[in-house]
Amino acid sequence: MLRSLRIKNLALIDDLTWELHEGFNILTGETGAGKSILIDGLNLLLGVRADKTLIRSGETQCFVEAEISISSEKAAQLNLILEQIGAELCDEGRLILKRSLGTTGSNRQFVNGSPTTLQSLQHVGDLLVDVHGPHDHQSLLSTDQQLQMVDAYGKLEPQRSAFRVVYQQVRKTEELLQSLEMSEREKNDKIERLRHLVDEIRQANLRPGEDLEVEQNYRLASNSRQLIESANHIHGLLSEAENAVFLQLAQVERRLQAWEKVDSGMSAIAEPFRTAVLQLQVFDGEIQSFAEKIDLDATQMQTLENRVNLIQSLKRKYGQTLEEILTLAEESENQLKTLESREEEIQRLLIEKGRLEKESQKLAEKLSETRRKVAVPLAEKIQKELRGLGFAKGHFQIDLVQGPLTNSGVDRIEFIFSPNQGESPRPLRAIASSGEMARVMLAVKSTLAEVDEVPILVFDEVDANVGGETATQVGLKLRGLGKSHQVLCITHLPQVAAQGEAHFKVEKCVEKGRTLTKLENLSGKNRVQEIARMLGGQNEKTLALAASMIQK
Repeated sequence: MLRSLRIKNLALIDDLTWELHEGFNILTGETGAGKSILIDGLNLLLGVRADKTLIRSGETQCFVEAEISISSEKAAQLNLILEQIGAELCDEGRLILKRSLGTTGSNRQFVNGSPTTLQSLQHVGDLLVDVHGPHDHQSLLSTDQQLQMVDAYGKLEPQRSAFRVVYQQVRKTEELLQSLEMSEREKNDKIERLRHLVDEIRQANLRPGEDLEVEQNYRLASNSRQLIESANHIHGLLSEAENAVFLQLAQVERRLQAWEKVDSGMSAIAEPFRTAVLQLQVFDGEIQSFAEKIDLDATQMQTLENRVNLIQSLKRKYGQTLEEILTLAEESENQLKTLESREEEIQRLLIEKGRLEKESQKLAEKLSETRRKVAVPLAEKIQKELRGLGFAKGHFQIDLVQGPLTNSGVDRIEFIFSPNQGESPRPLRAIASSGEMARVMLAVKSTLAEVDEVPILVFDEVDANVGGETATQVGLKLRGLGKSHQVLCITHLPQVAAQGEAHFKVEKCVEKGRTLTKLENLSGKNRVQEIARMLGGQNEKTLALAASMIQK
């Protein structure tokens, strides 16, 4: 549910926070008070294109922020999208949407504090909110969504998923066939290129990590003369110079031995010295051994240089690391095997494609047959709902026409509606009247309430051109929807407003010489007075009637 909506510097709104309730929320107020501004703010969070003229006069920036609580099931679905767009995941079922607009073009949007694109914001909004009325955030107008609703109503997802698995296998087989469809010359050229690549890499006898080892050895060998001179000089200082270190250490050893004859306790003190002398002797030996290893002749040096050049050449051609090069060789060998047995592979894939196409067509036909069985009672239920919403002579039907196979089957679907007797039925998306459209949406949503996964429904002008008993029925249906969804409704009808579980009033006021839009959560006497105003004025009769309507 939408817990709160904060709007700052949008049109007549200075700084307003709307704390909403679960179930059926009503929004009322005089024409021009700013009710639609609240919906405009919500639409901004749903990815609707921004109009900078909405920024409050005298301000350079406005922002809208919403906190939405998410059920565990919806959070799992939503987190997949958030992960894809690089946003922070929902923490304890809490989602924060924010959008800011600037007069200088500094427009930004955030999901859970993470900056995101307008398209990503719209994707998140589509999952959570449907706005029905004069605005264009209406998922039901999409024929794809209509098909989804028929399938949801009939609980056909297992059947649809079974078809989709086979259909995807068909597409994969087609892609494999397409990759093999080439002329004989193209095939031979590709085989030749792949064979050259594989031969060149395999003949090099590469080992993972060998490049680092060879480059290190080459670097040492290239500087061998200088390193050998350093090693010889160190050895000379330790062993061969006139005052060599080992000669001087031998003198120390003799003095210590003489000392120990007098004082046996000196042995423990002398032990670290003797250990150090042994370590120094080991060091001298390793220095000489190192010098012998890097003292390469010209032939050995050339061999090492050739190896380095070969590895660098292969890296320039085939990959940044030896692991990448070896992987490429393996993949190329597999491609070679496929190409060299191309005709056999094509025949195998054609047989497999034919088998899968028959299976997918059979599943699609079965799915289509089930949809037709579902569509008739669904259309009848929607039409029954419409009769109570002022369309006593209206006609609603669901048309299914078979076409080419797609990932949703063979069906092309269209919701068809005629609001008045004698008028030709037209696709739902062709209805011009926003009031008619909103009531059709209400009828469909009421019918599909238990299977509709969009948790927040907004109805603007749902009561246009209706009154009397029809208005009462509109209110009843909205209240019924509030049992399974959070419903927000802007209304001018007291019959609808009286049935709200939470009632908010929008009004204009003047503060410090500027006009502002304010929002009040109505209850008790204040709510009775607002319903009475909607009935025609606050007098004894209207106040009594308003109280009675709320009581009912």
